[in-house]
Amino acid sequence: MPIPDADPATKAEIIDWLERFFVCVREVDFKSAYPFWHDNIVIFGTFQELVRSRQAWTDTQWSNVWPRTKDFTLDAKNTEVLLSGDGSMAVAILPWTSTGWNKDGTEFDRPGRATIVLQKQPDGRWLGVHSHMSLGRGVPQDSHGDRPIKAR
Repeated sequence: MPIPDADPATKAEIIDWLERFFVCVREVDFKSAYPFWHDNIVIFGTFQELVRSRQAWTDTQWSNVWPRTKDFTLDAKNTEVLLSGDGSMAVAILPWTSTGWNKDGTEFDRPGRATIVLQKQPDGRWLGVHSHMSLGRGVPQDSHGDRPIKAR
């Protein structure tokens, strides 16, 4: 049985969703990012093994990562999107890049990868219900940036 690749139109929708969310990360804009995610999301991340709820995710992950990095960018060319047979669920499998800061203020490349599960809502929009982001092998976990949070 073949892998259920998304059709080109759905893949374009998901890439657009990702690009718009990545803008929120780059701008450290939590408030604008909230509508992308289900209130009761379940995630894995760098700082927590399992987090339940968007608010807990914001408190434990977003607050500890977004202000300490910059240039969060999707590698759209290498992003894969899978789609359930009924079109109600999609899975995005994607590499991303960002920049971190060492303690001395020098920058370092901070690439990673993610798996994001999205659910199609009755109004036609996609809503993230699961995310697992991780850094590439050998990439330092700590970044010492201190950018301001634009909006909570």
